[in-house]
Amino acid sequence: MSYGQDKKTTVTDTTQSKQINIVYGANFTKNEAQFPGASIFSKDDRQVQFEHQGADLWCDIAIYYQKENRLRALGNVRLQQGDSIEMTSGKINYDGETKLAKAFEEVLLETDQKSGKMTLKTDTLYFDREKQEAYYNSSGTIVDSTNTLTSEIGRYFMELDKYQFLDSVHIENPQYTLDSDRLDYYTTSKNAYMYGPSTITGETYKIYCERGFYDTKVESGYGIKNTRIDYNNRIIQGDSVYFDKASEFASATNNIVVTDTINKGIVRAHYAEVFKAKDSVFATKRAVSISLVEQDSLYMHGDTLMITGKPENRVLRAFRNAKFYKTDLSGKCDSIFSSEKTGITQLIRNPVIWNGENQMTGDSIHLISNLETEKLDSLKVLENAFIISLDSIGKTGYNQAKGKDLFGKFEDNELKYIDLIKNTEVIYYMYNDDDELIGIDKTICSRINIVMANNDVEDLTFFTEPNGDIFPEKELPVESRKLKGFIWRGDERIRTKDDIFDEDDNNLVLPVIRGIDNPIDIDAEEAERSQNSGDPVNKIPSSNDKAPAPKLRPKVQKVTSSPIQ
Repeated sequence: MSYGQDKKTTVTDTTQSKQINIVYGANFTKNEAQFPGASIFSKDDRQVQFEHQGADLWCDIAIYYQKENRLRALGNVRLQQGDSIEMTSGKINYDGETKLAKAFEEVLLETDQKSGKMTLKTDTLYFDREKQEAYYNSSGTIVDSTNTLTSEIGRYFMELDKYQFLDSVHIENPQYTLDSDRLDYYTTSKNAYMYGPSTITGETYKIYCERGFYDTKVESGYGIKNTRIDYNNRIIQGDSVYFDKASEFASATNNIVVTDTINKGIVRAHYAEVFKAKDSVFATKRAVSISLVEQDSLYMHGDTLMITGKPENRVLRAFRNAKFYKTDLSGKCDSIFSSEKTGITQLIRNPVIWNGENQMTGDSIHLISNLETEKLDSLKVLENAFIISLDSIGKTGYNQAKGKDLFGKFEDNELKYIDLIKNTEVIYYMYNDDDELIGIDKTICSRINIVMANNDVEDLTFFTEPNGDIFPEKELPVESRKLKGFIWRGDERIRTKDDIFDEDDNNLVLPVIRGIDNPIDIDAEEAERSQNSGDPVNKIPSSNDKAPAPKLRPKVQKVTSSPIQ
């Protein structure tokens, strides 16, 4: 029997409007034994066709249960909704009451969007026309104009042009790959939002995070939970880390660690920027550089830290309120300039260092490392050199030596030899073997040599017509026991690595990173991003897909104009 209906029936009542309509039935039969209550339609030279509320379905064979308002479509099945959605498969079960289609066997869903055609392939796909959602739970592959995406479980929200992937999510792109536990992907913007352990691997970078965003078109995004970026020869970690491939730029906010994988140095801070092309790091907010010197950590701090240059020619600058600390050696000044190539660390403007109990000051202080052994080698104090230590026995007076310049030599991380030259003067408290005060040596000469042991004076030698005497304590007035220019700065001494931070550093109020502890409304954020291309977490503008290199902030520009550069 042949059954045909080329014109669709128009109905007005609610019950009839839900009914699946036969558009073309072709050959008609029944098989009550196998399909009780069903009408069976099979194709002739034209496929069987049905229509239901804006969707058309074609197939080779249809088993139609009119009373239950459902059908089974078999063979070369095609379901089309409007002009933009088409699904093909080997079989489809369709329920007219719930508007749910379940497709089997080599399912292919194709959609035409403003951004281009997108296809979904899977073995079994559920298409909920009421909610306008399609979902699978047996592995699927999505291909659009930019990426190939696979996952074990996926759901497509058609009204939002959004996919939600679960379990073994993978994006394959010629420029990078992305793997995640869960990922929300917007097909129009090509934006991806990641949840759970996620890894993005590009040609020159690798990103790990447990919550984040990634613009797959321009390879730009951020991570806001346990984030790490392996970037050139540095590893960047922080609560929130932003990354942009085009400008070769990354920034991080809160609890940051930047690791130099070549020089084994570490920078910690609460805000940092990394410029890959310039091989540089800018850090502020409790910023500290940590490096290894003779198996001892050297901590260097400033209100602002800048590290620039290739590994073999790297320069570290600490600006404003600069301080450093290592065992038996610490210091402070306005600015520090340290060069990997020369091995020289310069302390600039009002510098002071402490070696053991010895305080040294001058107009400028240089610490010099041996480039071969990478050990601390020598010390220079230039102009107005002054060394002071509290008398370790009497505890009331101060041993002092001054001159135009001071040159020191380190052995095994300890200051061993000191030479003071030009217009040198000494005040030194002398004791016998029973620790009884013999007198106070006050001498003027042209040069002084001091041999140290255990950070204390072991031997004192005067050169070229020394002029002075050893005065009994009662014969030398108190006011004569300090050399001109004497300033004791013991209350400023840095005794631990924590002392390099001041009160402002220790009372920083960190910005709250949205999404670390509480879920983000991803759909709302995507809508926000469509209105403003700037990153909503770190507030870094991105005016177009070319992502031009961001300009340095004004205070960084002030730093670069410093005369020490």
